[in-house]
Amino acid sequence: MVKFKELLNKFEPFPFRDFRDEIKKGSYKKKSKFSYIGPDGEVYDIRNELNNLSGRKWLFFLNSIEITNYPTTGKESYGHELRKIHPSPKPPQLMKNIIEFFTKEGGWVFDPFMGVGGTLLGASLCRRNAVGIDISKKYIEVYKEVSKKLGLKEQITIVEDAKNIPLIFEDLGEFFDLILTDPPYCNMQARPKTGDKAKKRGKRFSTPFTTNPRDIGNINYNAYLQALKEIIEKAVQYLKKRKYIVIFIKDLQPDKNHHNMLHADIVSTLSEIRSLKFKGYKIWFDKAQNLYPFGYPFSYVSNQFHQFILIFRKEA
Repeated sequence: MVKFKELLNKFEPFPFRDFRDEIKKGSYKKKSKFSYIGPDGEVYDIRNELNNLSGRKWLFFLNSIEITNYPTTGKESYGHELRKIHPSPKPPQLMKNIIEFFTKEGGWVFDPFMGVGGTLLGASLCRRNAVGIDISKKYIEVYKEVSKKLGLKEQITIVEDAKNIPLIFEDLGEFFDLILTDPPYCNMQARPKTGDKAKKRGKRFSTPFTTNPRDIGNINYNAYLQALKEIIEKAVQYLKKRKYIVIFIKDLQPDKNHHNMLHADIVSTLSEIRSLKFKGYKIWFDKAQNLYPFGYPFSYVSNQFHQFILIFRKEA
C-alpha cells in the first residue's frame, strides 16, 4: 500500500503564507488596535488565524446561499468536458472559494472521496496543497489529465479505499488544515433512472460512481450512514484541532418508509463523533441544470437543484 509520507518526500508544496507576516514588513497600514489596511485597500484583522481574507470577503462568504452558474464548455469550465465522466463533478471555482475561507495559502487540504479532483484543482487555483484518495483509478487519471491540460500543479493522489486512511497516513498526526469532500449520496447514482431524464439519456439503467462492491455509493441507506461515519472518524484523526471538515450532500427523494433527508441524517450521525461539532451549512444552488417533469402528470416530485454544504469543526 502506498504511504502518504513517501509521496510527501517527493512533493514540492506551495509555501505557507500568512498576511500577518507581511504586516511586520510594513506593507500594511495600521487602522486601529487590531485592524490594518492592506495594499489592496481592504481591511484585515490580525486576530484572523483561519484565513488570509479581509473582513469584507469574510462577511461575503457567510451568506448561507451559494448561487453559481459556471460554464460547462470552454476555458472557464476547467476541463468539464473530461470531468463529466463522474456523475457529480464539483466546480473547481466553488471548491477554491471554500478552501480560501478555511485555510491560509500553503495550507493542506484532504479529500477522501476526490473523484475527478474538484477539490484538488480548487486547491491548486489558490496555492494550497492537497491530498486526494479515490477508489477509482479512472477518476484519478482524469484529474491528472485535466490538471496537466490547465497547467495547474498536480497534487498528491492515491488510488485506495478510504476505509484504509489509517494505513495511508500512518504516524502522520494532526496534519491537515481542512477536509473538503463530496462523498457519494448513499446509493442515489446506483438507482435506475426514470421518467423524462431517462428518456433524454436514452437509458433507464443506473449510473453508479463505480461498480466496486466496496464503494459506499453502492450500499443501502443505513449501512451508508455508518460507513461514512467510520471513514470521517478516521479522517478527522489527521485534522488539526479547531479546523474544519466540509461535506457536500444531496438529499434523496422521499419514499413511503423514510423522509430521505440525507443531510439531516448525516448531521445526526457525524455528531456522534466526539471531537466534531456541527457549525451550520450553506446551500449551493447550481443554476447550470435543467428542469425535468418528474411525476408529471400524476404527482409532485421535486427537481433538487440544491446541495447542502455541511460544516463541522474539530473541537478536541
